[in-house]
Amino acid sequence: MPEDRSNKVSCNNYRCEIELTLEVIGGKWKALILWELGNHRVIRFNEFQRYITEISQKMLTQQLRYLEKNKLITRKIYPVVPPMVEYSLTELGKKLIPILKEMDVWGKDYIFERDK
Repeated sequence: MPEDRSNKVSCNNYRCEIELTLEVIGGKWKALILWELGNHRVIRFNEFQRYITEISQKMLTQQLRYLEKNKLITRKIYPVVPPMVEYSLTELGKKLIPILKEMDVWGKDYIFERDK
């Protein structure tokens, strides 16, 4: 984990671990990227853009770098032309999948209850 607040994630600067978790996986794209990796195991860069059509290439690159830096995903580069890059979840990242599944269930329940 980064050591200071300038890199955002620092274990010393939170009232509780929920706040830290939300910072690490929060935002519009990180949870969706992790969710897709949980569903597909290994994804190439261009495949992400097919699964998450609204994300720009620049934003996808930024989010993948952030998740890799925080040890939730790994990146494997193959020495071919053009370069082939595959992403997968780390063991730490895999631990988030049950949480994301529960969030998915809750969201579906919420929509159902709200629209009654």
